[in-house]
Amino acid sequence: MTEMRADEATAVLEEAVSSYLVGYRGETVRAYTGDLKSWTHWCTTAGVDPVAATRAHIETYARYLEDARDLAPATVARRITTVCGFYRHCTAEGVIDRDPGQFVRRPHVPTESRTLGLTYLEFVSFLHAAAAIGPEANGLANLLGMLGLRVSEACGVDIGDLGEERGHRVVRVMGKGRKPATIPLPVPVARSLDAARGDREAGPLLQSRTGRRLDRHAAARLVTKTCRAAGISTRISPHSLRHTYVTQLLDAGASLRDVQLGARHADPRITMRYDRARLQLDRHVNYVLAARVAGAI
Repeated sequence: MTEMRADEATAVLEEAVSSYLVGYRGETVRAYTGDLKSWTHWCTTAGVDPVAATRAHIETYARYLEDARDLAPATVARRITTVCGFYRHCTAEGVIDRDPGQFVRRPHVPTESRTLGLTYLEFVSFLHAAAAIGPEANGLANLLGMLGLRVSEACGVDIGDLGEERGHRVVRVMGKGRKPATIPLPVPVARSLDAARGDREAGPLLQSRTGRRLDRHAAARLVTKTCRAAGISTRISPHSLRHTYVTQLLDAGASLRDVQLGARHADPRITMRYDRARLQLDRHVNYVLAARVAGAI
């Protein structure tokens, strides 16, 4: 690519970013935009022209995220994947001649998630505290913890998304990647959502005090408030409740495949990353084998 002035390079970069984001929506656009802003900010600080970046620059940026920013390996891997995807797009569109992200080495992502979930007793206390706080807190707790919804999915539920299908109460959500999902509602969950709905016939299911749709920030504050009311000192986020959903199902004996389907994970390895309890000694397979042969020795 021929050398260009700084203002021309900036214009080319902005146009490339806009074209890269076309086709994505919602939280994906926000996440990718944030990732690319982080990358271009680092480039400015390091004196690197993003249009002329090399593989070495991207890998140096990854080390910066790990060492200086102390981000989790999974977060670093996601940001690098976004950057590499952007440069792959730029190469395909002829913005640059060579893809600098083609052979970038990704950080090792541990098989165990660093996200903390709630124990069984904490989860029960959390649900009781949410019910005591009010319909919004209770509805949010059930959407996140009992159905495993992502916070954006929970906040995006409208009253019109509640319905019935083949004899089941259900809620319909638009999941990650714009994939629709129909999720059955156990009786206690359905009751909590009915209470959050009240006598309203339309609009968002979960509302703030001002009557506006509950957003992810308000949801996070409500989760924190519920934790305090439940006497839980561990820092818990809305995503921690999705983690809790997975681990509690696995601890209850649900199969990995069924939990993967319930959590709507595309890859069972993602579900396994949530299962922090899988390494506990009291669930080790050695005890299964010992019990099987106990009567014969």
